[in-house]
Amino acid sequence: MIVLFFLLWLLLSGEVTLRVCVWGAVVSALLYCFCTKVLGYGWRYERRAVKKLGPGLRYLGYLIVEMLKAGLVVIKPSGVAYEELTPDKLVVLDLDGRKVEGGLNPSSDTKTHLELYKAYPQLGGIVHTHSTYAVAFAQARRDLPAFGTTHADYFYGPVPCTRELTPEEIDEDYERNTGKVILETFARRGIDPVHVPAVLCASHGPFTWGKDAAEAVYHAAVLEEVAKMAVLTLTIDPGAQPAPQHVLDKHFMRKHGPNAYYGQKK
Repeated sequence: MIVLFFLLWLLLSGEVTLRVCVWGAVVSALLYCFCTKVLGYGWRYERRAVKKLGPGLRYLGYLIVEMLKAGLVVIKPSGVAYEELTPDKLVVLDLDGRKVEGGLNPSSDTKTHLELYKAYPQLGGIVHTHSTYAVAFAQARRDLPAFGTTHADYFYGPVPCTRELTPEEIDEDYERNTGKVILETFARRGIDPVHVPAVLCASHGPFTWGKDAAEAVYHAAVLEEVAKMAVLTLTIDPGAQPAPQHVLDKHFMRKHGPNAYYGQKK
């Protein structure tokens, strides 16, 4: 029962942080004491339940662990070359930016990542690169247009470019405000971050994301390729227009829509 109280606390809280977990444990313990002292609920009832619900309770334990893990972020340490990067050098943080594990300083862009993770709980991985063609669009402060079906297979519409940060925003907290301006861009333009898992930060570069780290990396690679295709398209025809909307709709929806039929059924 105490586990169920704790799970209910996490669900009602809507987040999994160290502070929420500590308070959840305290409140769950107090409720359990109330049930045993006032309502007469005893361990013998729980022992019978454990025998009957053993497999379910084991799964419940697994679920709790996964929920707790969901409140943590693993990120690359600042200034460490990829050739020197090993798992023990990665930094583990909670969503408030407090270090949980690791002896190195986290990425200087950590606050940007945390803003996105907190706003979009469906994200399981974020990648930030300075890939050539995607950066070219960011430096031009221009959206990446959906010129064709390769783009539409992964991004439902243009990949947006944010506005520039103001001098005050940079001085106040550059990295956190970078995250906030990304969120502002998606909210103002009504863009679903699942349907467009990428953004171009003006004068900076791209961020991509996905349901996990592998998908975020894949989207970063796809973004660079479609940005390269877009540059070539504009070289051939500087006045090129995006592909017709019905073509873009078809290609995105057949892969990601409610009645998607692309690929093999699992």
